[in-house]
Amino acid sequence: MLSVRCKNCGKELEAHPTKSKCCGCPNMTTLKSDKISAVDLSLVVMITNTQSDKRKSVLSSEDLQYQEERRRRKVRRIDFEER
Repeated sequence: MLSVRCKNCGKELEAHPTKSKCCGCPNMTTLKSDKISAVDLSLVVMITNTQSDKRKSVLSSEDLQYQEERRRRKVRRIDFEER
């Protein structure tokens, strides 16, 4: 869960997966899932950042190695005789 504090107004915001949250001061610190925006980002302090890595691969290491080797292969052109 990502949480930030706006130095301008002192409000703490916690991330929500679908909703966007805003502090409401003139700095307009906005937080939506893993994106932080504000008028002046130097007035925003990140308190916690415990994002889990959701990019877990379905393929095994052997499969990934095979795909890399396959990607490096050249296309061979075969010349046919025309009659």
